[in-house]
Amino acid sequence: MTDSAQPIVIIGAGPVGLTLALSLPPTQPAIVLEARPEGASQDGRALALSQGTRLILERLGVWGAMEPDTVAINTIHISQRGGLGRTVLNASEHGLPSLGYVVSYSALSKALNAILPKAAHVQVIYEAAVNGVLPDKHAAMVSYVRGGRKETIETPLAVVADGGRSLAGISGIEKIHKAYGHDALVTKVSAEFPHNHIAYERFTPQGPMALLPNGEHDFSLVWTGEKNRIDAILALDDVEFLRQLHVAFGDRVGRFLSVGKRMSFPLQYASMKNSDAAHVAVIGNAAQTMHPVAGQGFNVGLRDAVNLADAIVKADSPIGSVQMLANYQDSRLRDTRRGLLFTDFLVNVFSNDIVGVSALRGLGLSMVDVFKPAKKLLVEKMSFGG
Repeated sequence: MTDSAQPIVIIGAGPVGLTLALSLPPTQPAIVLEARPEGASQDGRALALSQGTRLILERLGVWGAMEPDTVAINTIHISQRGGLGRTVLNASEHGLPSLGYVVSYSALSKALNAILPKAAHVQVIYEAAVNGVLPDKHAAMVSYVRGGRKETIETPLAVVADGGRSLAGISGIEKIHKAYGHDALVTKVSAEFPHNHIAYERFTPQGPMALLPNGEHDFSLVWTGEKNRIDAILALDDVEFLRQLHVAFGDRVGRFLSVGKRMSFPLQYASMKNSDAAHVAVIGNAAQTMHPVAGQGFNVGLRDAVNLADAIVKADSPIGSVQMLANYQDSRLRDTRRGLLFTDFLVNVFSNDIVGVSALRGLGLSMVDVFKPAKKLLVEKMSFGG
């Protein structure tokens, strides 16, 4: 790579796209195309960041600015409704400052955007709606519309980092999709007792639910289940919603006192089937979509970004070539595949009410709790991936 390196084009200025751009060395220019106006992100949804993600953000120089907006998870309590057995993971037992952190999407985006002026090699073009990515033997052509004008950029590597973008029009790229038939309800609730930096993962026959500490007495709630059931819960008034939440979750945080705005989205499993297009890479949620159980998806996406930046720096073949992209994909295979299999396994095993299975699940949770090597492996997986 030389000082005259051609810019790579990153589609999407969310945290994954910006992490890739900011992880590149100053000798590798990058153009980031974002459909929204500058400063438009006011997304208050909670993100669960792993310890490994904190290390990535520290290297980028953004962690210090956003740390006051984060809530540490020092303990994870895993249990099942209507059955015995539980596993408790503690950061101190594994020599970690924390098992994870909760932060809003907008706080993370703000911290990343704040350091963009220091990254002279990164240019962000806002209100640029990408309408085509065409791979070719020697480059990729990225077309977009901005201010009513059509523009085209030739690049050695186009990176799709926008999780909401369809890949259907990109030759050589194909994804596998599997709908769970479940939706996730997300909101924020306050509880009677302080969270004490404990996150709860509660498996129920209808689907997993998670409470993540987010404020002194507040939790971010992810409640999953069949679409019809989630729709019915969404339609409840606040009093009845809080009552049913208490019935489903139990007494560990006392009574639930209030609930914020509720919204839902469908859950699916998605992974790359084919990705043999030269000069095009796909990362983050655009490449794989995981069930939110265990909070793996976003962290896997950030690891995609830093691994791709590393592959670009160390490339011994032309940037964007089939060989360079194959090497990158091989480096990510273990992490992404294990993340997908891990979350899919948890959903399939813990989200049913088959006679006799509850006792086996309880036994499994209890065995993990007392078997230190299994605990260590689980913590390492959740903290640092594959």
